[in-house]
Amino acid sequence: MHQLFTRRTLLAASSAMAVAAAPRALAQVKRSIGVIGAGNIGGAVGALWVKSGHPVMFSSRNPDELKDMVAELGPLAHAGTVAQAIAFGDALFIAVPYAALPQIGTDYRAALKGKVILDACNAVPTRDGDAITKEADENGTGVTSQKYLAGTRLVRAFNTLGWNTFKTQSNRADPKLAIPIAGDDAEAVRVAQALVRDAGFEPVLVGGLDSAKKFQQRGGPGYGVAGSAAELKQKLGM
Repeated sequence: MHQLFTRRTLLAASSAMAVAAAPRALAQVKRSIGVIGAGNIGGAVGALWVKSGHPVMFSSRNPDELKDMVAELGPLAHAGTVAQAIAFGDALFIAVPYAALPQIGTDYRAALKGKVILDACNAVPTRDGDAITKEADENGTGVTSQKYLAGTRLVRAFNTLGWNTFKTQSNRADPKLAIPIAGDDAEAVRVAQALVRDAGFEPVLVGGLDSAKKFQQRGGPGYGVAGSAAELKQKLGM
């Protein structure tokens, strides 16, 4: 009887340990990430994910130009075309001129469908044109990005600060640098929060995609705030 009790006790303890370990195991999952647009922002944030253990494929129209960068980052970094990066990534990060979104959304619509995508693109009139910039300003960048990247599970993130700030402020001493995010898909938001933390920052969920207006480039009170979560929330009136 004592032997049976001991066996049952051990089994119960093992089960309890397994359950307790499950959240930690989920937190340690390393996602393959496809980066669309390996310029300053895409290169800087993608490099932070590589350093935290994520396999990352950086893409451009000329992947050969990325060879030196991926070689420096090590075996978890890869270079490829946009199509290859989309296929590679469990999650995607897009950082391209805003005017490119309609064409990307059209050319890769089928491949993008259902993908979690973190969108860091900002509309700049001198570069992207007045029409799409006006649309993003009036309707909100998050809502507009979702329109052009239809079928994706889009989260706005990493659009408020420059690449050098991301590079130098990652994993700073607490309080971490806050990154505002906004999204309509709950699971996509959870993925984005985890990836923001893995890059060395503190995510601040502002709300759904319509709330991304609060931190878009022109007029958003949360744009350009290089502070803690408490400081960002104060700017946003949260």
